[in-house]
Amino acid sequence: MSRFKSEEEARAAGVYIAKVKSFVKREGRLTNAQAKAIETLWPQMGLSVEQGMLNLNDVFARQAPRVLEIGFGMGKSLVEMASKAPDTDFIGIEVHRPGVGACLADAADANLTNLRLFEHDAVEVLKRCIKDESLDRLQLFFPDPWHKKRHHKRRIVQSDFVKNIRSKLKIGGEFHMATDWEPYAEHMIEVMEQAPGFENTAQSGLYVERPDYRPITKFEVRGQKLGHGVWDIIYRRVS
Repeated sequence: MSRFKSEEEARAAGVYIAKVKSFVKREGRLTNAQAKAIETLWPQMGLSVEQGMLNLNDVFARQAPRVLEIGFGMGKSLVEMASKAPDTDFIGIEVHRPGVGACLADAADANLTNLRLFEHDAVEVLKRCIKDESLDRLQLFFPDPWHKKRHHKRRIVQSDFVKNIRSKLKIGGEFHMATDWEPYAEHMIEVMEQAPGFENTAQSGLYVERPDYRPITKFEVRGQKLGHGVWDIIYRRVS
């Protein structure tokens, strides 16, 4: 992009700039139950970037606190959180289609009405569909740490990403990250400490205890038995 001062300038000149993705989309095989869930439940629970900027009060037919989670995997934790907080609305974003199908099936089994899903790139969803200052909490649990140094640029927690989510959070809204890879936790802290408008909510040190609202996963339990750590990081938007 050296010829252009911004991505918008490049686009105006008809030049496409390839973006670095923070994920690799692995389709996997849909089970019959997942495929049926997508077919039958998507019209009620699915959201699309083609809908443009959303009025979340219209989407959920009410006014309530709003939580958005990026990369919900198979959706077990997201469904559990939505089940335990019926007065809060949840939006999940995932690119892995079997995970979307599994989450929809579990949400239907739990009779949830406070959950909606995107199957799309989170950066695009935030840019095109989520209004500024509309979220009370944004969750990023166990994102791909991209271990190799040459892949660190693929990590989703970067300054541009944080700048984007700051605008989507309400003043006082929180960005909650969790990772089981300590070098990535350190990277998250480094990025967030340089980001304007945020403060670390930890009472001492840099990390917080796992909040009750974040369910502990079976993989987390397995890791703890092997002596692996998990780092929860919460920053609050203050300006």
